[in-house]
Amino acid sequence: MSAAGAPARPAPTGSAGDERLVRRSLARRLMGRPELGSVVGALAVFVFFSVVAEPFLRPASLSTVLYASSTIGIMAVPVALLMIGGEFDLSAGVMVVSSALVSSMVSYQMTANTWVGVGVSLLVTLGFGALNGLLLTRTKLPSFIITLGTFFMLTGLNLGFTKLISGTVSTKSIADMEGFGSARAVFASHLTVGGVDIQITILWWLALVAVATWILLRTRAGNWIFAVGGNADAARAVGVPVVRTKIGLYLGVAFAAWISGQHLLFSYDAIQSGDGVGNEFLYIIAAAVGGCLMTGGFGSAIGAAVGALLFGMASKGIVYAQWNPDWYKFFLGAMLLLATLLNAWVRKRAEETS
Repeated sequence: MSAAGAPARPAPTGSAGDERLVRRSLARRLMGRPELGSVVGALAVFVFFSVVAEPFLRPASLSTVLYASSTIGIMAVPVALLMIGGEFDLSAGVMVVSSALVSSMVSYQMTANTWVGVGVSLLVTLGFGALNGLLLTRTKLPSFIITLGTFFMLTGLNLGFTKLISGTVSTKSIADMEGFGSARAVFASHLTVGGVDIQITILWWLALVAVATWILLRTRAGNWIFAVGGNADAARAVGVPVVRTKIGLYLGVAFAAWISGQHLLFSYDAIQSGDGVGNEFLYIIAAAVGGCLMTGGFGSAIGAAVGALLFGMASKGIVYAQWNPDWYKFFLGAMLLLATLLNAWVRKRAEETS
């Protein structure tokens, strides 16, 4: 026992001191980032197609790559937050089409300003998201089962209502209706920068990434998302509103589906009711490649954005390289497996060196 009044020895750096004050090297900090694997993969894909596909580096080609990435990324970002919260949404792809169909049919059948259809579509789409969240939290069934059910329900509703109202599998054109031009400017326009067209979906995508990152890293809601994804029971025990958080995450997916649906509608002025099936896997894969764990509690919105960029580069790079586009699906599966393995290794190394 030390003598009374003897000066206390300073705690060894990195051991007995407050671990939050321990300085970590840049390498350790990078190893702890969930998006590390996707950034490495995206750089590799960019360099690869820059070499094998001569048109890939042209400004117009890069603009097309960004557009393809944004159409995936707008949905991949909220899907990533949902996965961090420990849940899935298999209805996200058809929900995009449902949003567009509601907007189109309400506008056409009511012969109203297209913004009426847009507003009604927002309410209906948020209703779909709330339904997913309420069914999940009330029934305690896995989100896979809940959203698989709503996937089939929405698929049937899209086809059934479209045939019932229009007599075909597609909606009528609303291009000549009042408000179409202003709605197209918001959801499906483009900007010209240096002679290159930049689609407005890229701006929507970047805005969603910024907002989602701010929520995750700077708000109490972000802490709740990580907590319910890591251990919902433990989060509930310390006062985290688990039910409200999960419903909010599904509402976020629905909101992004509304944006994507309006872009789809105002880009082509009519909608095919069978579109959207299978796109939910693209969103989930982009989030998983971006570092989101399938088990929840880990990931980032930036990683999901990079994952979407990676697939945007692959889908267009294959075309510019004049390869058979059937290889794109193989690429999706391979990148999912490789990214999952890399993310697991990075996570393990981060835990070992922390």
